[in-house]
Amino acid sequence: QVQLVESGGGLVQAGGSLRLSCTASGRTFSTYAMGWFRQAPGKEREFVAGIAWNGRNTYYADFVKGRFTISRDNAKSTVYLRMNSLKPEDTAVYYCAIGTRDYGLGSRARDFDSWGQGTQVTVSS
Repeated sequence: QVQLVESGGGLVQAGGSLRLSCTASGRTFSTYAMGWFRQAPGKEREFVAGIAWNGRNTYYADFVKGRFTISRDNAKSTVYLRMNSLKPEDTAVYYCAIGTRDYGLGSRARDFDSWGQGTQVTVSS
């Protein structure tokens, strides 16, 4: 049973930064792609960023390119999402996700099959 626990959300002013963390257990973290999704009120959950099992490839939704950075530390079974230049429209619950198979890339939403409970990010204008 995989478990994903997010942390680092909070309230920040527009233009500010946050770093989200997600620690995984129950699956061999180092061989699975990891990702971040978000869901704003009244909207569907959407893919934000993904990182390949070995950290060599990263993928981003257009709306966060140049502002968000995904990274991972396999020794700590942790994936991070650094969010800079935050905008009010980034307000959402952010979810960590783990890939569906060994040695995946994590380049798209369908590459993931389990999500954490989420952490709230609120950006004030």
